[in-house]
Amino acid sequence: MDETGYRRGLDLFNREEFFDAHEVLEDVWRAAPAEEKLFLQGLIQLAVGLHHYSTGNLAGARSVLARGHRNLQKYPNVFGGIRLAELCRAADECRQALDRGGRLQRFPRIEAVDSP
Repeated sequence: MDETGYRRGLDLFNREEFFDAHEVLEDVWRAAPAEEKLFLQGLIQLAVGLHHYSTGNLAGARSVLARGHRNLQKYPNVFGGIRLAELCRAADECRQALDRGGRLQRFPRIEAVDSP
């Protein structure tokens, strides 16, 4: 995996620059090995879902957030150097809030695993 692009995509996501995060992570996805593609696709889908939310496309946001959550749940709690279980939980809370017609109080963040 392109670690530089991957880290840049995660940083953009955490800065709430979701469209740019999606673009960068998509480039990483294209060149990634097969076993990482679904993981990267899930991250991309979260970024796209949150971008849809920021532009007022709530139906698109709910749909893409749900798909991203489903894809990421197929991986261990910690994967790709991030706390994936926490990200999945936060993304699902966002989707549920949107399903209830609510607004998001905060966006999910991607937390890195502490180095040993």
